[in-house]
Amino acid sequence: MSSGEPKPEKEKVEAKTVKTKSRKKILVTALLSLVLMAFLPVQASAASTGIQINGNGVDTLEMIQMFLILALAPSILIMTTCFTRIIIVLSFLRNALGLQQTPPNQVLIGMALFLSLFIMSPVLMQINEDAYQPYKEEQITQEQFVQRAAVPMKEFMLKQTKKDDLNLFLNLSKTEIKSAEEAPLTVVIPAFMTSELRRAFLIGFLIFIPFLIIDMVVSSTLMSMGMIMLPPAIISLPFKLLLFVLVDGWGLLFKTLVASFNM
Repeated sequence: MSSGEPKPEKEKVEAKTVKTKSRKKILVTALLSLVLMAFLPVQASAASTGIQINGNGVDTLEMIQMFLILALAPSILIMTTCFTRIIIVLSFLRNALGLQQTPPNQVLIGMALFLSLFIMSPVLMQINEDAYQPYKEEQITQEQFVQRAAVPMKEFMLKQTKKDDLNLFLNLSKTEIKSAEEAPLTVVIPAFMTSELRRAFLIGFLIFIPFLIIDMVVSSTLMSMGMIMLPPAIISLPFKLLLFVLVDGWGLLFKTLVASFNM
């Protein structure tokens, strides 16, 4: 046994040191924030505190909420729109064709993004009419804007969500509702994501079948000819590309994806 301190005491000392360092970091961050706020053109009054931008007063809390929404925009896009199903199906198609980086990830993401905008355009138009335009004209508050904007998004997600997935998360959250419209967003969003992943994998399975048949035919032909050392993927790739182009694969895929959403 060594003559040092026992292990429990060492752990306590290390924990205290970590807490002290974290407190120092928090204090330094707070001081820096105060210094930055001191140099901002802020006009304080008894009624409210805001920042003057082009002569118009903007509430500081509203600016913080706006930056928070912008930071969460990618997550909102993935969790509440049809983007997830489309990008997963496109990835399955690339793997089924046997292509590694063609089309590139940027092309797939761009295709999925604009196809999502095409599918979500009725929802976005409803949000613009019911929520954004009244908020822009200062007819409703920010809280009312969020509540009105969430209604069409929630309706869209419920149309794509299976009852089994919705009931699963309702049971996990121990929430009792009379109808699906009363379900909170904290339940609807994960149920919607689960349904989207299930449908995307099912479509990917159907995409793989014709290309898998081509791989099997090519590999069996090469085996019968005694060409064991020749990789079947090299021979089957041109045939898969030719089949995909002849049947207008991109048009059929996009048509199927758009038709798979309940609008």
